Amino acid sequence: MPLQNRVAPDGTIFATPARGLLMGNRGGQMHDGEKRLTKRRWVSRQWISCVLQYKDRHDTIMAPGRYTQLFFLDEATALAAGHRPCALCRRADFLRFMEHWQALRELSARAKVAEVDRQLHQERIGDNRDKRTYSTRLVKLPPGVMISSAAGPQLYVGGRLLLWSPSGYGTPEKADGARSVDVLTPPSIVAILAAGYVPLLHPSARSMSAARS
Repeated sequence: MPLQNRVAPDGTIFATPARGLLMGNRGGQMHDGEKRLTKRRWVSRQWISCVLQYKDRHDTIMAPGRYTQLFFLDEATALAAGHRPCALCRRADFLRFMEHWQALRELSARAKVAEVDRQLHQERIGDNRDKRTYSTRLVKLPPGVMISSAAGPQLYVGGRLLLWSPSGYGTPEKADGARSVDVLTPPSIVAILAAGYVPLLHPSARSMSAARS
């Protein structure tokens, strides 16, 4: 039976046998001795996304007393849920992310990671501890953003909307730029995507976009 450790674009955590491209965590342990999630959905504001393998590390999934490993279909999914790149195993991506953050805010030096995590936490968690979203017209959004729809989460890329699933993307539809949408990706991350940060996408996103281009 698969563990409850896969993250959806809206930040919920569920179980699936499908595999993802990235791993991550939310600052600590959220599982019990039976490898089941407790009621906690985060331990700290430090929500990160990591590579699946780093150097010679071979960590046991949901080991006692260790942080809870979470998994993502791809980086667009992780970003939508509010996870930034890890400063250790994804150093180059982290530095690109932080450089955009600094430039967009016209800071004289790189922002402290704790400040970034505090801002992202405010943008991803609502007053009732649910997913915070906001509405805007689709034409104002950059590629790589996730929106919610009646059919489920959708990735905006290549002028199309691709339906998200745990195993990949499908059912593309032409994007109506004038349409008002509810955005899952936090505003600060949307701005970083608009500034040129290119997220890692699942291969199905490229194949579906190419098939309908």
